This record gives sequence, structure tokens and C-alpha cells, in this order.
Amino acid sequence: MKSSHQSPEMCSNAARTHSCLRFSYILTLAGMIFMGNLHAQDLHFSQWFNSPLSTNPANTGFIPDADYRIGANYRNQWSTIMTMPYKTYSIWGDAQIFRDRITSGWMGVGGLILRDQAGSGSLTSTKVYGSVAYHQMVGVAHLISAGFNIGWVNKRVNTTDLKFPDQFDGEFFDSKLPTNAYLDNPNINYFDVQMGMNYAFFPTDKVYINAGVSAWHLNRPRESFFNTDPIGDENSRIPMRYTAFLNASIKVHEDVIVNPMVYHSRQANASETVGGLYAQYNLGEEGESQVLGGIYYRPGDAFIPMIGFEWKGIRLTFTYDATTSGLKQYNNTRGALEFALMKRGYYDEYNGDRRQSLCPTFKY
Repeated sequence: MKSSHQSPEMCSNAARTHSCLRFSYILTLAGMIFMGNLHAQDLHFSQWFNSPLSTNPANTGFIPDADYRIGANYRNQWSTIMTMPYKTYSIWGDAQIFRDRITSGWMGVGGLILRDQAGSGSLTSTKVYGSVAYHQMVGVAHLISAGFNIGWVNKRVNTTDLKFPDQFDGEFFDSKLPTNAYLDNPNINYFDVQMGMNYAFFPTDKVYINAGVSAWHLNRPRESFFNTDPIGDENSRIPMRYTAFLNASIKVHEDVIVNPMVYHSRQANASETVGGLYAQYNLGEEGESQVLGGIYYRPGDAFIPMIGFEWKGIRLTFTYDATTSGLKQYNNTRGALEFALMKRGYYDEYNGDRRQSLCPTFKY
């Protein structure tokens, strides 16, 4: 492997400087792939609260204001510093079942599909999960939930889209040059297991508080493109990820509901904390139409403003990650764009009127 350091003569003008920076970047990327360090922090959304099944399996079927919901999420990041930005997509849905068969409780079932694409498709992952949860009321104001999910994961790398150190001729990369880079398995599959617990408190019909914790990759699946990993089998296994969240809904006015929340995730040496709130304003009769607005902050990384609209149970929200870290000098504070679409509904009017758990609502 050639060194990533260049002589001053090679980097003396703007074009050469760009070539040197590009060389260092590709060396770093190639090093990450071929040393097996591909399990950095998991896929994530700034709107974690609008992606409930990827936040905590115990959220499956925990829908205080509906019987079922379906949703989709899209995240686009680093578009200002990469020719092909980093994209994440998800489609999910969950529903409550057995509400009429279990005393003061019910079950939830759901499914989640996640797809992640880096660059032009050089590295992609697809994850499909099925989840189950059980929810039990304790008295009239407390709810305890537990759930798990099991999933199948596919990750593949297309080496034809990559350039490697031995294809560098001293000045430029030449994809026609032969390379010694080789992957035993450029397309890998494995199973993944998660579990979580939630607690919810409904002291009045104007206040709702919810907290949850979860653990991901309980089975610590092996994720490597090599049959024998050069850094050891233990280092090629995905580290467990732990998450915790706390959120609330407070009806402060007959036409205003405020939703403060905080989320924390840790995986190996990577961690993320997001805190903030959003407000819902009722525009029509019984909340049929609403506008939403809020602000979040990821310490050391970004401010995240949010706007949205809801009509007849269909909610569309948009967030923008405004970079505050040192990366802002390269991306002009333009970090990520994110959209979330969700539809909530009732099986029938009877079930909607006989709910055991209540949260603040504009409906009378």
C-alpha cells in the first residue's frame, strides 16, 4: 500500500491539492472496507420519533391515538461534499391485535424495511425485520410494554465502483490498472435480533409521558466480506447498540399540544443524543387538520428545525440538519434533509371509542 502522504511539489497547485485530498479520502474509504471496519453506528433518522419500529421494538403496536399506522422515511445527507449523497430509506407498519381478547392489554405486530446506500451504490445494505410486542395496562394510568424483532440483513459492496491504492499511478487514479484488492464475499447475509421495553403514564387526558430502552444486535452477528477476518473474528462482529428515550405530550391550550423529547443511542465508541420539541396547532374541527413546527439539537453536530402538516390522520414532516460541527466549513452547514410520512387510523369507530390508554388530542 502506498503512503497517503504526498510531496509538496505534487500538491503545489489547486488541481493537485484536489487530487491529494481525493486520494486521502479514497484511501480512508478503502481502508475502512478492507480492514472490516464497516459496523460504525447503525442507520439513524433525526426524526427518530417518526420511525418508531427502528427506535424500539416495544413501540410495535403502541399507538395511543390509533389502532394501526403505516409510514415511510427518507434521509439524504452529505450531498454538498459527495457527488452521490448518502441515502437511507424505510417503509414500516404496525397494528394492535387482540384488544378484545386480552383483559386490559393487547399485542402489537409490525414490519420494517430499511435500505441504505452509500455513494453510487458501492456499498448498500437492506434490512427486513418483523416485530412483536405485548402491552399491559396497570390500573388506569400506567402501561408497560415489551417487544422484540428478528430480521434478515444483506450487505454488499460493488468493487467495480471503487478505486484502490495500487491503481494510483503517482498522480491520478487509473481504474484500468490491475488491483490486488479482493473480497471473499462481496455479498453477505445474516440474522439480527433486538429487544426493548417501554413505560407510559397517562395521569390526565391532557398529559402523556413515555420512556423506553432497547438493545440491538443481541446475537452480535458477524459482518465481514472476508472468510477469515484480518483483524480477528471478534472485531468483525457488530457491537451491541443501546438506546433510551423520553418523550411527553402536553395539551397547553385547546388548540395547542407541545411534545418535548430526548433520545440517546450508544454503540461501541459512537454515541448520539438528540433533544428538542415540536408543537401541534389545530386548524380545524377536532384536529382534522394541523400544522406542526419544532426544533431539535444534536450536541456538537447540528440544529434540526422541523415543519409539518397533518390532514385526516396523514402526517408529513420535514427536517433539516444544520451542521454546527467543524464539518460546516465544507458543507456550508447543509447536513441532511429528511422526510417522514405517516398514516394512522382505526379499525372501526367502536374500537376508537373504547381506548384504554389516552393521550392529549384535539378530538372531543
